Amino acid sequence: MENQRKKNERRNLIALTGATALLAVAANLAINALKTHFKNRNRKGWLSVCHFQFSGQNVVISRLMVPGSNVQTNISASEILRLADNIVAKSKEIYDAVASVPLDKVTYANTILPLAELEAQQFPLIQSCAFPKLVSSSEDIRKASIEAERRIDAHISICSMREDVYRVIKAFTVRDDSMSSEVKRYVQYLVQDFERNGLNLTSTKREELQRLRAQIEELSVRYIRNLNDDSTVLLFNDMELAGLPPEFFKGLDIADSGKFKVLLRSHHVSAILELCKVGSTRKSVAESYGRRCEVNHSILEKLVQLRHKLARLLGYLNYAEYAVDRRMASSSAKVFEFLEKISGSLTESASKELSMLKELKINEEGEFAFGIEDLPYYVKKIKEEQCNLDFGVVKQYFPVSLVISGIFKICQDLFGLRFEEVIEAEVWHQDVQLFSVFDLSSGELLGYFYLDLYTREAKYGLTCVVALQNGSWINNTRQIPVALLISQLPKEVDGQPGLLRFSEVVNLLHEFGHVVHHTCNRATFARFSGLRLDPDFVEIPSMLLENWCYESSCLKLISGFHQDITRPIEDEICKSLKRWRSSFSALKLKQEILYCLFDQIIHSTENVDMNGLLKHLHSKVMVGLPMLEGINPASCFPRTAIGYEATCYSRIWSEVFAADIFATKFHDIMNQSAGIQFRNKVLAPGGAKDPLEILSDFLGREPSIQAFVDSKSHSL
Repeated sequence: MENQRKKNERRNLIALTGATALLAVAANLAINALKTHFKNRNRKGWLSVCHFQFSGQNVVISRLMVPGSNVQTNISASEILRLADNIVAKSKEIYDAVASVPLDKVTYANTILPLAELEAQQFPLIQSCAFPKLVSSSEDIRKASIEAERRIDAHISICSMREDVYRVIKAFTVRDDSMSSEVKRYVQYLVQDFERNGLNLTSTKREELQRLRAQIEELSVRYIRNLNDDSTVLLFNDMELAGLPPEFFKGLDIADSGKFKVLLRSHHVSAILELCKVGSTRKSVAESYGRRCEVNHSILEKLVQLRHKLARLLGYLNYAEYAVDRRMASSSAKVFEFLEKISGSLTESASKELSMLKELKINEEGEFAFGIEDLPYYVKKIKEEQCNLDFGVVKQYFPVSLVISGIFKICQDLFGLRFEEVIEAEVWHQDVQLFSVFDLSSGELLGYFYLDLYTREAKYGLTCVVALQNGSWINNTRQIPVALLISQLPKEVDGQPGLLRFSEVVNLLHEFGHVVHHTCNRATFARFSGLRLDPDFVEIPSMLLENWCYESSCLKLISGFHQDITRPIEDEICKSLKRWRSSFSALKLKQEILYCLFDQIIHSTENVDMNGLLKHLHSKVMVGLPMLEGINPASCFPRTAIGYEATCYSRIWSEVFAADIFATKFHDIMNQSAGIQFRNKVLAPGGAKDPLEILSDFLGREPSIQAFVDSKSHSL
């Protein structure tokens, strides 16, 4: 839908602005270097001529193809636009056919099956039009891709409002009681999609719903634009910026006074709060950052009011209930219970951390009060002292080729898979590789994934996974999943291998977890395939896989000293990395919980005094650490404004239940039996089953927060 597309674009915008909270330190997830060399296999692509029949028109595209994939990987700008138009024509044809079915003649075969087949068949073609904007070196192709997506999204938006199709599907739900549980779930989602667009409302209320969405859209964009347009500059001399590395100063302009001009952008703010030795500078930056865009306060208040109106119009008590209704959490009350339990369990550790941090500040700066602005600097300092880690040295052990081959081995051994490169497959750039995924024991082809990992101009800048083809099994026809992993990793230069920071290694394994999740999906309907899942659930497998980066045996698989790769990473470094992960994490996690609670409260209660609420939560959650005076965090908290409204809790939710799975099932880190069971019980169903039911079936009980709590309580 058009609204969903814009929402996704805004999420990308948020990721780029990075201002997720007043004192949040932006994580730099861009990967610095990559050069891979895999053993060549004898599996090649097949040359074929693809014929797509659309409304009587035969579109012919000759390409080197791979069996089971309908993804078009290297088509021209004109072909993209022609394919988009034919996608729209075919979709309209099917929707018209479903709409024409008499209400007393509806069956699965003439109502649900055509829509399910359409979704499965068209998704890879839609992605063939859409993904070139992320990866193509040709400006003409990128423009065509954007235009094609616009045409398709406009059509999907029209389809989502087709009352005639909605009536036919509703009639089927009344007539057919013999549906399987997965069919029932699929039909339920179809109905809910229409009803969330107001198709069950009167025309007057439907018009009101559209007006509300338009107003929300306009205000959301204005909120972000205000943040992006903010040009506040602070002036500091070099002494006031003591502790910042030389690279930081290279990006700064110099004022007529000779002082450095610091823009209140997240990367500048994060660097100063984490690295600057001067407490007054940290406080000045934090206060100024928290006072930005005061006009956004009233915008957020208006946004929340409109969201509550929208939710009530759709039959919900408040917007939070609307937002979590189709998620694993299921209700705002459960979100509150979850956040408060986690926060309460961290209080003792957070209090101990704060005492130690205060003492450290006194030793370094004298008798100055410890403020929230000091948290990033002193947490980093004490972790470095306790863990004795030099991340510059750690980086020397992670040549890109070894990291990639090690990730492959971990995933193949753990989940019972085999990866083979498809030689001479048609791709959009010479650096791109295509791999087949096979079941290790049966040899069954499960799916494919593309790796597009090297940096190049005009390519999407973040590491991510894109679903190119969803898996399905409809009408006795199996469609296998296809995924794409994108990153921006420089190639080897003058024989010197690219080296990854440890955070980049963790991120790469996390994203590869999404690749495995997608390709191992066995759901009947494309709607429930790999990455099209409940957002509370979809990150759990990838967060689970991050644990392998902190186990010594696995670290040795993905590492080797860059000048002598036979030298594995040292045991002491492995131990220090594991300590680093959990040490001094309670206070910073409580700070994140504070903003999650704020987000949940304003979206579950009307007419909230936002500044008063933040002050109350600060005193309640942050173990006596006061909120900075005179700031207005609600004015510069984009996650609540756009993209994650009433769902900011989701990242913590995923981390908590990933910890439960790891502690319960993977005592033996490379237990293939547990890995295959996880693949079959958790990854394979996709969205076809309730996430809580999936995890409970795998664990043998309901998921618990205890393992996560224990990991934090033992961190000091």
